[in-house]
Amino acid sequence: MLSRITTVSFWGVEAQKVDVEVYITSGLPSFKIVGLAEKAVTESSERVRAALSSMGFALPAKRITVNLAPADMPKEGSHFDLPIAIGLLCAMDVLPKELLKNYVIMGELGLDGRIAPVSGVLPGAMAANSFSLGFICPFEQGAEAAWSANPDILPASTLLDVINHFKGITLLNSPAVQERKRETFVGDFSEVKGQEKAKRALEIAAAGGHNVLMIGAPGSGKSMLAARFSSILPPMTAQEMLQASVIHSVAGLLKDGQLISSRPFRAPHHSASMPALVGGGIKAKPGEISLAHTGVLFLDELPEFSRAALEALRQPLETGEVSVARVNGHVTYPAQFQLIAAMNPCKCGYLGMPGHECHRAPKCALEYQQKLSGPFLDRIDLFVNVAPVNPLDLRKNNFTASETSATIAERVLKAVEFASERYKEYGLIRNAQASGALLEKITVLSEECEKMISQAAVQFNLSARAYHRMLRVARTIADLDLSEDIKPKHLAEALSFRRQILESS
Repeated sequence: MLSRITTVSFWGVEAQKVDVEVYITSGLPSFKIVGLAEKAVTESSERVRAALSSMGFALPAKRITVNLAPADMPKEGSHFDLPIAIGLLCAMDVLPKELLKNYVIMGELGLDGRIAPVSGVLPGAMAANSFSLGFICPFEQGAEAAWSANPDILPASTLLDVINHFKGITLLNSPAVQERKRETFVGDFSEVKGQEKAKRALEIAAAGGHNVLMIGAPGSGKSMLAARFSSILPPMTAQEMLQASVIHSVAGLLKDGQLISSRPFRAPHHSASMPALVGGGIKAKPGEISLAHTGVLFLDELPEFSRAALEALRQPLETGEVSVARVNGHVTYPAQFQLIAAMNPCKCGYLGMPGHECHRAPKCALEYQQKLSGPFLDRIDLFVNVAPVNPLDLRKNNFTASETSATIAERVLKAVEFASERYKEYGLIRNAQASGALLEKITVLSEECEKMISQAAVQFNLSARAYHRMLRVARTIADLDLSEDIKPKHLAEALSFRRQILESS
């Protein structure tokens, strides 16, 4: 008695086809799962046995072999429970083999036959659609699977529901796509008093997708500004929503069957390890930079992160993806994120503030700065000093009315639409995505701008990478002005953000 059921195994965010072959033959009673299966998969035999028993099905007193093919591909996760159980029922002639072979099946079984949610349902349903097969999944994740546009999705609450459906007793209904909830932001830029330079830097960053480093004393408003950054970002495209949702689905973080509709904002603590940031671990799971794909990674207290963790960000910041190497292969995750970082100017935090700075200044500042390498800082587009606000000014409200996030977001959106028209034939949206070669191709500078760049290259000792990053920032500032050409004022403003990281004043 032989049956074959289709499921998937994940390698990074890619769902790969796996055949679950169930073979029942005479011999000493046994239940063995082969095919490079990890612990959670091999334990499936006990869950399947108990689930079938709870519904009155007894496994035959024969030799049962379950092969997960291809046998040289590692198999991880509890989603193999349901396909193994369905394969057994087909081999026992309880269910029709011809019908079940047209489905990709995922689901974890409880001992009473309930089908529990699993990770990776969205990419699994998308893979089933690409195989021209239907998809059977846990009931709670039917709405998530529906975003794959697969026309044949069967969400089931229990194993008995699947049995009854294919026996024609009761039918499983196709799930409806859940309406995406609109994101409500906690804070607004109008709540930030002063800090106009920092607000301008974040507006430029939002329009162009640039990386920002804010430097200032404790309490100057760096974290407050970063927390409100998401409120001015341009809306996600449909492709970006799908990309971000697939990563979150693989990580088991996609909730309520809804796509990620607002740009992710990840803010790991500075004690986070390198695998936590870039991905890895025993199962090579996506890290914070991949969970921030199409969104923002906020690193507060930047120098307090381990040197290895920060250096590991260098390649993803440049390429937009991260490769996690393991003995049995390499897993590649997308990691096209915006880095918003914040730091104090020195260990004590009060460099240049008489009466507050420690007795070791400026030496403590130099030691603190050295935690950040030159190659890492070379990948930052905008450096901005965030000066502390006088509490008396706050008390007396000695500030002009600040713009709301909605007003800034409107300008950002116009700049993004302006830039996307320029990059339409290249499939890009924002300036940060443009390569150096493309940037050179589309940028025509006046003689005055060429002279400014030559002087800046000497003054700031710009590397080729820093030069292109500065040019991208200037291009974004021009886009905010809806200008086809980069003008001297745009270049001058871009250069004002290319200052040295810290000053000992």
